[in-house]
Amino acid sequence: MASRHSISSPSFQILPSRSAIDMSISPICSKTTILTDSAGREHSSVEYRPTEFFHFLPSDCAAWSNIPPHAVQLAVLASQPKQLEPSVMHNSDQTAGASSFDTTLTERQAFREGLKACIATMPGIFAWGMVTGIAMTQSGLTVWQSLGMTFIVFAGSAQLASLPLIAANAPIWVVFLTALVVNLRFVIFAASIGSHFAHLPWYRRIWYGYFNADITMGFFPQRFPSSRAHRNEEKNGFFLGIGYPNWCAWQAGSVAGILLASRIPPSWGIGYAGTLALLAVMIPLIINVAALAGVIVAGIVAIAAAGMPYRLGLLAAVILGMAAAMLVDVFIDTKKQ
Repeated sequence: MASRHSISSPSFQILPSRSAIDMSISPICSKTTILTDSAGREHSSVEYRPTEFFHFLPSDCAAWSNIPPHAVQLAVLASQPKQLEPSVMHNSDQTAGASSFDTTLTERQAFREGLKACIATMPGIFAWGMVTGIAMTQSGLTVWQSLGMTFIVFAGSAQLASLPLIAANAPIWVVFLTALVVNLRFVIFAASIGSHFAHLPWYRRIWYGYFNADITMGFFPQRFPSSRAHRNEEKNGFFLGIGYPNWCAWQAGSVAGILLASRIPPSWGIGYAGTLALLAVMIPLIINVAALAGVIVAGIVAIAAAGMPYRLGLLAAVILGMAAAMLVDVFIDTKKQ
C-alpha cells in the first residue's frame, strides 16, 4: 500500500508514473511512495529490493516465463547504488571544484594586494638588512656565522642589539636576555593577529610566525581589524603578500652586506641609510596615541642611557617604551568605559 508524503525538492530518483513494469514486481520486490512536490504534482518513487525479489523467484525454470524479463533487469539495476543519480554527484564535484578554484583565485588577488601595499618600503628594508649584514661582519662574526644568524634569527633589532654584546664578550645570558626583550614586541604582534589564523594547523601558524615582522603589523591590522577575525578569506594571501617580499628584501640586503662589508667604505654612510630605513618602517606603525607614547619614551630613554655598558640602555628603552604604550592604552580604554 502506497504511503503519502509532502516534499519541496525530492533528493532521490523520481519515476513520472507507476507503469505496468512497476506493478508487475512491486508485490514482491518494491516499495512505492507517492510524493507531492511544491506545485502540487504527484510522483511515485519505487524502491526496488532485489534480494527479496530473487528470494521469491520460483525454482522451476519454466515458471520464469511468468515474470517479465524487464522486471528482472530493473531488480538487478536496483542492486547497484553507485549508479544512482550520477548527475547529482557530478554536479557536486563540479561545485566543490569551482569553490576551490574561487578560493585560490581570491588568495592570489589578496597576495598581490599585500605586495602592492608594502612595495614602497622594500628599498628601506633592503638598506636595513645591508646595515645589519655589515655590522655582523664587522663585529667579528665569520661569513658563515653571519649567514646563519640572518637566516635563523631574522630579527634586525635583536641582531643589532646583540652584536655589540657579542663583540664585548658579554655573558651569554645578557646577550640572550637582550635579544629576547627586544623581540617581545612580536609576542604582542602575534597576539593581536593570532585570532585571524586560529583555524590553521599548528605547523602553518609556526610558519606564519616566522614571517611576522614590524612591516606586517604596519599593514595587516589596517586591512583586517579584529572585527573580521571570523572571516577567513583573503587573510592568508594578504599576510604572505607582505611577509614573503619583506623576507626576500631583508635577506638580499643582509647577504649583500655580509659579502660586501670589506668593500664598502665608511664614507658611504650606510649606517645613516639604515637609520632612515628604520624610520620608514617605524612611522607607519605609529597608528594611535599609545604607539606614539611608546616611541617618545623609548627614544628619550635610549638617548639618556646611551652611556650604559653592554648597550643596556637600548634594553631599558625597549622595556620602558613598551610599558608606556601599554599604560596609555589601558588609560584610553578606561576613559572610554
